Amino acid sequence: MKFRYTRYTGDPLDEIDLQDLVSKLSDLLLSSGFSSPWSDPSEGDDDRTMQALHDAILEALFSGGVLSDDALQRLLGDPADADQEGARQQVEDLIQQIIERMTEQGFITQSPDLEREQQARAGQGGGMGDDAGPVTFEVTDKALDFLGYRALRDLLGSMGRSSTGRHDTRHLSTGVEAISAPKPYEFGDTLNIDPSSTILNAVQRQHRDGAAGASGHGGIDVDYSDLMVAQSEYQSSCATVIMLDCSHSMILYGEDRFTPAKRVALALSHLIRTQYPGDSLHAVLFHDSAEEVPIKQLGRVKVGPYYTNTREGLRLARRVLERQKKDMRQIVMITDGKPSALTRPDGQIYKNPFGLDPHIVAETFAEVNACNKAGIMINTFMLARDPDLVAFVRRVASICRGKAYFTTPYTLGQYVMMDYMDRKTKTIH
Repeated sequence: MKFRYTRYTGDPLDEIDLQDLVSKLSDLLLSSGFSSPWSDPSEGDDDRTMQALHDAILEALFSGGVLSDDALQRLLGDPADADQEGARQQVEDLIQQIIERMTEQGFITQSPDLEREQQARAGQGGGMGDDAGPVTFEVTDKALDFLGYRALRDLLGSMGRSSTGRHDTRHLSTGVEAISAPKPYEFGDTLNIDPSSTILNAVQRQHRDGAAGASGHGGIDVDYSDLMVAQSEYQSSCATVIMLDCSHSMILYGEDRFTPAKRVALALSHLIRTQYPGDSLHAVLFHDSAEEVPIKQLGRVKVGPYYTNTREGLRLARRVLERQKKDMRQIVMITDGKPSALTRPDGQIYKNPFGLDPHIVAETFAEVNACNKAGIMINTFMLARDPDLVAFVRRVASICRGKAYFTTPYTLGQYVMMDYMDRKTKTIH
């Protein structure tokens, strides 16, 4: 029996780094409604359809560098080949295998209607059939945690920091990790004896007193006054509320500002869990009103409703922080719009989207003063450059001794992370 041998070209699926692909799909997986910015946020979820996932994977394969040029050439074949239908089917099969692997590895879960969608696909020879309906998928907690890790890694890499430690302060304490000159032991210090300096003190004292060898055994007598303890930097703990503006303007005007904000929040959460375990992070969304959401749910949140109730967001953030017993308490506010709503004592919401309403601004400043009296610092990251907004944000910073950053969705992450990691060297006294 004769055999014909052909060169093994490999399976394109084996060349795909699934984690790299998931990272490139982060805009879709963290979508905030930008695909249909003018629709009602309460209606449907076009960003979570299998068709949207299919299209995003297709773009990543051909434009995102997920597959090498050689792999793409093997997948598509010779353009002069008449069997282009076969090449298209191979692409569709590869995308389906990727979706199945993403599901198997726990990055997404698929809706119960998947079987109906797959049957429609088989009947149409590829693509997402209209008869299949809006089959959807959900992003898992594993995927959100992974995206937070990748966002943190990318942000720290862009800042030239390969590793991070805990928050440093100008105070020194007697701890385990010695990073400063030793000091004489005082009652109450951690008994972290510095051997060399302690023995040196004892030798010098005996030499001064002419008592060397007085013990009769040639040893060194260590007195209480000789004791030296190693010093380490005092590491403070911090409670942070990241306050995200999710009013409708965050996805309007041709720019998605909310998805980068969510990505920063997930990266900050991952940083705190892995590097600063004594810290805490909470998330508050503000729009017509305000609400606290669990950090693990933040990646699934979309924008809406429409107005910007900054005062209510600050009030809720202050209440959250007042329950935290930490050395430092701060609000990280990310916004792109002026305060345009206010919750009245009777629960009704007063709205005025035209200009800076003096009543809304005054009540907002009153809440900023309340935060300042509670010892809470507010750092504002503004994603707009309107002169009136600039003046408003600078006034907020001056009242609470915080900082105002005027940034863009592309540089937001670097500013937030640098501010968080540098904050504590300047506020503990």
